[in-house]
Amino acid sequence: MKRFTSRREFLVNTGVSAAAANFLFSLPSLGWAASSGTPTKKRMVFIFSPNGVIPDHFWPTQLGADFDLKRILQPLADFKNRMLTLHGVCNRIKGDGDGHMRGIGCLLTGIELFPGDVQGGSDTPAGWSKGISIDQHIKNHLQSNPETQTRFGSLEFGVMVPERADTWTRMSYAGPNQPVAPIDNPYLMFDKLYGQTKNRELLASVLDELTADFQKVQQLVSSEDRRLLNDHLDMVRELEVELKTELAQATKVDKVGHAVPSLPANVEEVNNNIPQICKMQMDMLVSSFVADFARVATFQITNSVGEPKMRWLDIEEGHHHLSHEPDSNEESYEKLIKINTWYCEQVAYLAKRLSETPEPDGQGSLLDNTTLVWTNELGKGNSHTRNNIPFVLVGEGCGFSMGRAVDYKGGVPHNRLLMSFSESMGIPVKSFGNPDYCGEGPLGDLFA
Repeated sequence: MKRFTSRREFLVNTGVSAAAANFLFSLPSLGWAASSGTPTKKRMVFIFSPNGVIPDHFWPTQLGADFDLKRILQPLADFKNRMLTLHGVCNRIKGDGDGHMRGIGCLLTGIELFPGDVQGGSDTPAGWSKGISIDQHIKNHLQSNPETQTRFGSLEFGVMVPERADTWTRMSYAGPNQPVAPIDNPYLMFDKLYGQTKNRELLASVLDELTADFQKVQQLVSSEDRRLLNDHLDMVRELEVELKTELAQATKVDKVGHAVPSLPANVEEVNNNIPQICKMQMDMLVSSFVADFARVATFQITNSVGEPKMRWLDIEEGHHHLSHEPDSNEESYEKLIKINTWYCEQVAYLAKRLSETPEPDGQGSLLDNTTLVWTNELGKGNSHTRNNIPFVLVGEGCGFSMGRAVDYKGGVPHNRLLMSFSESMGIPVKSFGNPDYCGEGPLGDLFA
């Protein structure tokens, strides 16, 4: 098996395209990726689901390593020894905006919202966040180091995030007053990751190019890397089939002979596809990590005050509407448990995919070097509390001591957890967000 001494030599000798090279560069058997001294990759994914949880069916009663998994967290049972639940983490940021706005807008930034003209509930109106979010902070530092630079730095995935741009729909910020919009159309994400395409009709030729390039190098890589290549190509083929189906349907619509009406956002056709879109986006997220396109990602399922109607769970009411029902409404209470359990199932699916995917340039799986952070803008929907915000971590990427349940009795500002995330990625900080809530520093007991 021939070894290449540089990326340039590889490109010249094999003649592969840039699109294929971005994936192939991460394969260890080509020579440079597995060289001694290559730092272990660390990755983080921040997963958002809205409207709070049902605490009695979410938080473990038993703490420590023998913690119990309540009903909502049962889908993560296979990852119990690789997960960490953090009770008592509180968003103490005050100021303008309603509870939902400050919940999502301050969740990853740890700082107040600017005054603005977006009115929510009976609270004062507000605008965007005053600071950078932790995902973009980590991304910037990784991108500033040639050893940790990646093609995109970070990726922002969404699922049915409304078209409108307001405080309820944005969790990631590149800086003060700089919201980062998630890509919630899987086909647009596909174009970003593999494109160089201006429209979907070009995807077939892109696939042909990738297929030909992969065939050129199949005999140059190890058998394990050939399996990775084939898995990667299978995923691309599946997406192409779905894209062609959509294009065929669009062609039929164009021939109906009259103007096609523009449907409002979140209508049934979009709503009912949420499970499929989630899976497509998560599969692309896994592939993007294999290709080392990014080491930080956000995955936003709907938005704060999100109203998905989870008909696949036989639930017709919108999630946000149900979240305002009193606990005494047993029917709504049960539906909310089912909704939150479904969100947990999505986290478990992503964890499973990562755990089954080999790390391209080292031992173990992607999950060994990735930490999923599942969170929410509220602790409980009908009270709008931002105390005890859900934080459930899965995977060893941060180097935290996993396989336990922790309770910060009395509560700790979530700024300290954001500082811990930064420190875990090799970026110590004296504060993050509002320094008034950072005085005691990172949560040192998280680390192994």
